[in-house]
Amino acid sequence: MNNPKNLFIATFIIIISTYLYIFGEEKTMQIISQEYLYLIALFLVCIAFLFFKFILNKYEIVEFIPTNNFSLKSTILFFIIFELIDYNSKDGFKGMISQWFIYWVFGVFALVLTHTLNYYKNYKILQKMK
Repeated sequence: MNNPKNLFIATFIIIISTYLYIFGEEKTMQIISQEYLYLIALFLVCIAFLFFKFILNKYEIVEFIPTNNFSLKSTILFFIIFELIDYNSKDGFKGMISQWFIYWVFGVFALVLTHTLNYYKNYKILQKMK
């Protein structure tokens, strides 16, 4: 479960399940559809990621962007701070959890973007070598 892909898939399922239980299907779809611009941006970054991954699949990839080593303690602290701010600014519990999806999208976006930038740097080095 330490793989970020598995973590993001599991959290997506948990978020959608919580939304369906708390808000119902209609409100859940409304919350997700309000974030369409972020989802389109995520889709475009995923296309760029797949493009570079396909081009560089025969080459050894150098890791230019170091992996982060956030501790679980600091991650939970950030989450609690954001949740307290959302609780106060978004009218309580339901407003607070309605922000979970956008946090999830930003997390996936950050993960895919860092990998895309790493592939891009490898691609540029490959171009210079040719």
